[in-house]
Amino acid sequence: MKKIYLLFIILILTSVSFAQTQQIEKQQILSDSILMRIDSLLQDNNALLRKMYSDIYYKQRFKLYPTENIYNFLQLDTMTGQIEQVQWSLDKEKEFSVSINNKDLNGVFDFGPGVYELYPTKNMYQFILINKINGGKWHVQWGLKESERWIRRIW
Repeated sequence: MKKIYLLFIILILTSVSFAQTQQIEKQQILSDSILMRIDSLLQDNNALLRKMYSDIYYKQRFKLYPTENIYNFLQLDTMTGQIEQVQWSLDKEKEFSVSINNKDLNGVFDFGPGVYELYPTKNMYQFILINKINGGKWHVQWGLKESERWIRRIW
């Protein structure tokens, strides 16, 4: 009789452990499925964030400012503060682009686009450049001769 009880107990224990093993495997499969879904959602989210970042970061970087001279514009890199004078013409020989300021005004910092803005003055050749984050200001002059193009810090 003891052997039958012992056999019965062993049978119950093995069936319980087999059921527990199956339950653990089902839980493992379920958690793997959930983790794969979370990973997929994170990848989709990261792709959307990269697109939003590139849209904001690169599509608003450069801006053209008209001058009172209909043939000349100032092109501002709103991220670095660099300025080019751009002259257009129906005569290809008279078109050019020349740097007024080819130095990155941020130094070691990178604040992204939209940091710098140009404001015209009453003098058609002069503008004020401002750093909208720290308030830094520069006096900018464009001109047709190299000696007439410059930028200097306003302290």
